[in-house]
Amino acid sequence: MSQAITLTEAAANQVKVMMEHNGEENAHLRVAVRGGGCSGLTYGLGFDQEIGETDEETIQHGVSVIVSKEDAGVLEGTIVDFKQSLMGGGFTIDNPNALASCGCGTSFRSAVKEGTPEVCE
Repeated sequence: MSQAITLTEAAANQVKVMMEHNGEENAHLRVAVRGGGCSGLTYGLGFDQEIGETDEETIQHGVSVIVSKEDAGVLEGTIVDFKQSLMGGGFTIDNPNALASCGCGTSFRSAVKEGTPEVCE
């Protein structure tokens, strides 16, 4: 099985902190692609207690990362990182399959999967 997502050590450390804070230490990090946003697709990051039959799992820096097989093609080669700045911190997603990004910075377009664009405010 190929690894669609690469989770950096900084991102994994932040995920572990969030899991502990939310009482989700045994959860998996689910990385998903959903329809929406100005460009048609948005990313979803969240905790999931179950690994589905259509999910692919990798363990990275001690974090179980799951991606559905349906989303794996759109996410192939994607790097999830966590960056800290004076204004706080946040996750960054670098997806080589994103053809275009929205001005809002929260959605993208891919040649592999069509989304459902919304109007950005």
